[in-house]
Amino acid sequence: MGHEASDRVSLRGMVFYGTHGVYEEEARLGQRFELDVDLYADIDRAGRSDQLEDAINYGDVYRHVRSVVQGRRFQLIEALATEVARRLLQEYPTLEAVTVRVRKPHAPIDGVLDTVEIEIYRRRSWLAASK
Repeated sequence: MGHEASDRVSLRGMVFYGTHGVYEEEARLGQRFELDVDLYADIDRAGRSDQLEDAINYGDVYRHVRSVVQGRRFQLIEALATEVARRLLQEYPTLEAVTVRVRKPHAPIDGVLDTVEIEIYRRRSWLAASK
């Protein structure tokens, strides 16, 4: 997987409570979701200026992710991850690509496992193509 930019900003282990899932009890009870995002962009300007306006504001990124996770119900965590990627690429024109990981630790599986995780990688060109 080739990344266009050599610079990366990551937010790891964001935790939200949501109602995503196929089953009715998931909508009724809700559960914990964990997300990571990797943002690929040229951050040299921020590194040189040391000014927030030249950087990606991590607090804003967190709020965008939270608003997607808590804003509507998705049946599939694949769809949730896709919408997070779309939102971040739309909100940050300097982003060249984004990786989104969504973990569902309490997936309704009859068995023992730590978590179910999906990961997607989307380039800016995907945003234009998916309109």
